[in-house]
Amino acid sequence: MKRTIVLMALFAAPFAAWAENRDQLVKEYSDFAGSEANSRSLVDGLRNGKEVKLTDGKTTTTFTPATGKMGNGNVKIALSLAEANLAKRGITDPTPAQLKAEMTAILNDRAAGQGWGKIAQERGFKVGDLMRSEKAERNARAEKVERHARVDKPERPERPERPDRSGRGPR
Repeated sequence: MKRTIVLMALFAAPFAAWAENRDQLVKEYSDFAGSEANSRSLVDGLRNGKEVKLTDGKTTTTFTPATGKMGNGNVKIALSLAEANLAKRGITDPTPAQLKAEMTAILNDRAAGQGWGKIAQERGFKVGDLMRSEKAERNARAEKVERHARVDKPERPERPERPDRSGRGPR
């Protein structure tokens, strides 16, 4: 009985982790996508390589990622890059059509075999800068606080030479 429970827990662990990451991504990009439903559609569509449906209440647009299935990390990079590139052009509240155009361009580059570094560089970014969280940046700034200088230790007095027991003189 115990073995069954342990096996079930081990089997379920990856699904629990996936759900948590998926939910975090949905929450993180809800404002960018315009709604939680749009964010969920983006995250799920990118994760599963399925159709993404975006709406603003007036218009609806759809697209299917050219990349096929993607992991949570790749989904985060794609969404971060799209958000940064649109913001660079002054678009902070994109329409579904603008989201589709940006995501399609990024995902087509990725499907063509380009790495995330190259895709980001072409748009004027570095992947590391896009992925760095605000919390990490705050911690990095806090670590740069000036530290007190170390006090020098006093010098040790010289030890007198010990006589050589072999009779050959000092060591």
